[in-house]
Amino acid sequence: MALFGAKKRLGEQLVDARLITPDQLEMALEEQRTRKTKLGETLMAMGFMTADSFRTFFSNTMGIPSVTPQEMKAYDQRALEVVGDDLIRRHQVLPYAFDEDNINAIHVAMAEPNNLGIIDDIEMTSGMEVVPHYAPQTELAVILDKIYGKKNNQEVVDAFIEEHRSEFGDEEEKEEEDTVGEAPIVKIVRNMIQQSVREGASDIHIEPLEKSLRIRSRVDGMLQQDAEYALTMLAAMTARIKIISGLDISEKRKPQDGRLTYVVDGVEFDVRVSILPTVYGEKTVMRLTKKQGLTQEKKFLGLYPDDEARLDGIMNNPHGIILVTGPTGSGKSTTCYTVLNELNKPDVNIITVEDPVEANIAGINQVQVNVKAGLTFATALRSILRQDPDIIMIGEIRDGETAQIAVQASITGHLVISTLHTNSTAASVTRLIDMGVEPYMIGDAVVGIIAQRLVRRLCPKCKAGHEATRQEKILLAYPQDQPLTVYEPVGCEACGNGYKGRKAIYEIMPISASIRRILHETVTAELIENAAVSEGMNTLRMAGARNVVEGVTSIAEMVRVAYDMDAQTEANTSVLEEEASV
Repeated sequence: MALFGAKKRLGEQLVDARLITPDQLEMALEEQRTRKTKLGETLMAMGFMTADSFRTFFSNTMGIPSVTPQEMKAYDQRALEVVGDDLIRRHQVLPYAFDEDNINAIHVAMAEPNNLGIIDDIEMTSGMEVVPHYAPQTELAVILDKIYGKKNNQEVVDAFIEEHRSEFGDEEEKEEEDTVGEAPIVKIVRNMIQQSVREGASDIHIEPLEKSLRIRSRVDGMLQQDAEYALTMLAAMTARIKIISGLDISEKRKPQDGRLTYVVDGVEFDVRVSILPTVYGEKTVMRLTKKQGLTQEKKFLGLYPDDEARLDGIMNNPHGIILVTGPTGSGKSTTCYTVLNELNKPDVNIITVEDPVEANIAGINQVQVNVKAGLTFATALRSILRQDPDIIMIGEIRDGETAQIAVQASITGHLVISTLHTNSTAASVTRLIDMGVEPYMIGDAVVGIIAQRLVRRLCPKCKAGHEATRQEKILLAYPQDQPLTVYEPVGCEACGNGYKGRKAIYEIMPISASIRRILHETVTAELIENAAVSEGMNTLRMAGARNVVEGVTSIAEMVRVAYDMDAQTEANTSVLEEEASV
């Protein structure tokens, strides 16, 4: 069986096959030395190759068959039992099927299918011939987590409770320092973070209830319950998280915020920790962000060509304010960092002030807000303006003072990028007015506003289509005389609930001459939106409808994310009028 490096090294073969460039190989090799992972896994983690392309290359080049996630998810439980849990966990392999032509052979998914030591170990233990199949380590880890994750955690929890049984009772809790150093609680927290990352979660919620401790994670924007433990676990788990995120473990009465960096499967994640006292104890929320995921190229934002043209027009302004708006978890940071990446040139001085700094970008000067030290957004901005910046990024405009300084900076020749918590582009204007900024100043300062949301993608393997009803066509603003198939979630092994992944939808509004005239006269969000739509802007509702028509998402998801009361009322009224006329 051929091994990597027998003729040409793996990286050279990938370059020869034009799957990566020499520059990408050089960057991946440098990153590999830091991560201590295999080159293939590093290339996939850095986004230079997809799992499917590497799987195909591996099979063709090495002559070893590969296996897909769907095939692994349909594993035969008897195959697991033949090999045994200990061996599967130790080698991180997945026996998933018996050979149809040879009753003494078993198919095993492996990240190292040419590792004869692992193959011999399995064959000696199971008494069967191993047919190795290649699978990326990241995909194997996800499947094995689903099989063993909860079982592993429960074993560690049981061991922890048994070890500290004398400490749990009706007596007053002892100091957390006595428990956080124990290995079981360290394993529990580590396993919890790893499993959530592999499931694609954006947040972990550790919630004390009246009689139990609930662990939930947010996957594709929706919360799901992962585990439930005895409430006696709370003190040690919270203390462990406080220690690794640099918080005060003795403080239980006040909210605390911290952060840490965590590496899972060779990928670095920024974890922001928020701890809040509740009636049953301290609740912890951990927000997980892949550091490299924030600094992607513009083409990966999922913009339609017309929206991309509007964004390019906004970004080409030499000065002014670009606002990115939306609720928490709508992808604003990703858009801001992507815009910064596009504008980052050797001849441009870019300075950011953020709370917190979510990703480090080479060539950009980034400032971390420190309220305790008196370094707020407003005070940092005053100092930044004396640093000869060309472009300034403000993490968030939270108050009138910051808004006023941002406006002054834009008028004096700087390009300012910031975020705002509003529901639409037009509402951002009225929000700035509420903060005390004069309407005419907004017209002079703001050059463009981007509102966005994240909608869940329908699973392509199981989505089911049906002919759109009259009401659905009204909601989608689709012609009644034209046929339309819309799709709904079903659920399968590949997705679980009918959705897999998320996609951003955008509402991009350049501040045109007509909108500036409105800002100098009577200002309402409705007037601004109507003017922008007349000039070709797609609203969030339109963007959502576009994705429904293309089969990317469902009507229910569009309504959930970009709900329009007027549109719903119009659809219901039209249907009722039609029924009444019959």
